[in-house]
Amino acid sequence: METKGLLFIPDISGFTRFVTESEINHSRIIIQELLELLINANQIGLEVSEIEGDAILFYKFGEPPQLKELYKQVEKMFCLFHKNLMTYDQRRYCQCKACISAANLSLKVITHYGEFAGYNVKNFSKLIGKDVIVAHQLLKNDIAQHEYWLVTKDLLDNHPPADFTDWMSWTDSMKQTETGEIHFHYTQLSQLKNEIPDDPLPPLDLSGKKKTHSVSRVYETDIITLFHASGAFEFRHLWWEGVEKIEALNHLLPRVGMKSRWTLTNGKTVYYSSSYSYSDDKIEFSETDEKGDQVTYFTLIKVADKEIKLTIDIYKASNWITNFILGSSGQKKQEAMLQKSLENIIPLLKKVPL
Repeated sequence: METKGLLFIPDISGFTRFVTESEINHSRIIIQELLELLINANQIGLEVSEIEGDAILFYKFGEPPQLKELYKQVEKMFCLFHKNLMTYDQRRYCQCKACISAANLSLKVITHYGEFAGYNVKNFSKLIGKDVIVAHQLLKNDIAQHEYWLVTKDLLDNHPPADFTDWMSWTDSMKQTETGEIHFHYTQLSQLKNEIPDDPLPPLDLSGKKKTHSVSRVYETDIITLFHASGAFEFRHLWWEGVEKIEALNHLLPRVGMKSRWTLTNGKTVYYSSSYSYSDDKIEFSETDEKGDQVTYFTLIKVADKEIKLTIDIYKASNWITNFILGSSGQKKQEAMLQKSLENIIPLLKKVPL
């Protein structure tokens, strides 16, 4: 049985403060998404021993990998981690503290080569050995910044680490423990964030569409409560006439790009969130059907203290079918259903959690 191998620990910096100072439900989902992303980014055959709250203990028995191969793994995890946070920050709907502060999270990676073994406790696999303790001790150190890659001397074969990029610079350091000194090198990774390409939101395209319906109502509430009631897919079937059930298809947190399947009285349709903008006094967002034939545009405006006006505009592809509907009795029926839907929001405002 092999007893020597690589220990690889990506650790989310800022986790404790993030969890203790922000809304627990969304902070939990954000951390879950990030940890799953790190696991899926594994490209060198690492095994997961356990997830330790804000870190993942990976391992791989056998000869130590080449340092360049190891850097490519670190680079991929770091860049995907920050790409995910940057994209979410640009597309998120939620204004809770967890969602606002998620972009401040960062990642450090500890890599160590040593001796350890695995054992099972019921259905759980664990690692044991002095070097497992060493790797965890290195998570607590005096490195000022928290975006770095740390490599112990056991991975360096008595050679200094190489610079794999123009900006890379290594620092030699050590940690004193009760069992002796642990020597290591580390390099900051912050520069990698500057190399992640921006991914701006595409503008909402209403060309070729005609506004077919527009309804409004003023509510005695605050803008965030009304936004949660009207914008969250989980509440839509409770107020939108003709909607029986909604199933989320991808993201657990509300953001541009999230998809849901709507079960209507006359069939099923998939919608996705297609735009969003926020200010203290005005929130706008839209939803588009999967075929791109219809856009529902929501506008929330603060008109007075505790008075928010919600307007729903519906745009449909401009063709003979749309023109026929606009000229038929179906137009008035649709308007009446929308007005009733707005009325259905009133009792919901007292039940929506902030």
